[in-house]
Amino acid sequence: MSGNSIKWVYLIILSIIWGSSFILIKKGLIGLTPVQLGAIRVVFTAIFLFIVGFNRIKTIALKDWKWVALTGLLGTFFPAFLFAFAETEIDSSVASILNSLVPLNTIILGFVIFKINSTKRQILGVLVGLTGTLLLILNGASLNPDQNYLYVSYVIIATFMYAASVNILKRHLQNMNALTIAVGNFAVIFIPACLILVASGFFKEEALSAPTLKPALFYMLLLSLFGTAIAKVLFNKLVHISTPVFASSVTYVMTIVAVFWGILDGERFGILQAVATIIILIGVYLAHKRK
Repeated sequence: MSGNSIKWVYLIILSIIWGSSFILIKKGLIGLTPVQLGAIRVVFTAIFLFIVGFNRIKTIALKDWKWVALTGLLGTFFPAFLFAFAETEIDSSVASILNSLVPLNTIILGFVIFKINSTKRQILGVLVGLTGTLLLILNGASLNPDQNYLYVSYVIIATFMYAASVNILKRHLQNMNALTIAVGNFAVIFIPACLILVASGFFKEEALSAPTLKPALFYMLLLSLFGTAIAKVLFNKLVHISTPVFASSVTYVMTIVAVFWGILDGERFGILQAVATIIILIGVYLAHKRK
């Protein structure tokens, strides 16, 4: 298979994996609380990564640990809980669409905090994307009056955390191996996640005997193994065999996959929401279009 064909295979596989993550969170919440789900997701992924590359921890320089810790907290730990809380009130498809704001927020934070210059096209892309976001939220609230759309704020906060993590990675950890960073991230957040899991009441007899627990743990196993551990390796490989621009296009395709899963699961998705989604993705495209 040619290199051009292989990169498309990686893109499709990644889009299916990441696009399915949001419905897995939704299914996991049937048997777990948001706190338990977030903690278990971190614990499971940490175990997978430690099996593969625990010995890489010793290669991290002391001066880099503060940045490894910060990217672990902002890029994984807090978003795991924020998305879980968000999907107790909003549809998984809406959460996935809002997740596509990460590239736009990366530009905003890069300009405001990290003093990275932005082009007029990038600014236009951000404005278009934010317009689509507002339309999505307003229409979603009217389409699903029984849902508390204030919970979209959890997803938006998480996307800003992802964006901050990306900027820190680019500025301070650019030369560190991706697997090393991931293992270091989870070395920092593994113990806090374990403590939170214990404090959540997960190990109480009534929680462990609940009939919905096993299916929920199975969904978390899939999410942690494929949606985080394996997906990170595949994405790094995709960047190596293609270009960053091509690799970032996973943002568009995974949204389509997530919306498909949501509709299949009975979520309501109106015409205006579809229009809002297209507007957001156009904003992302404008912000990252190659000159």
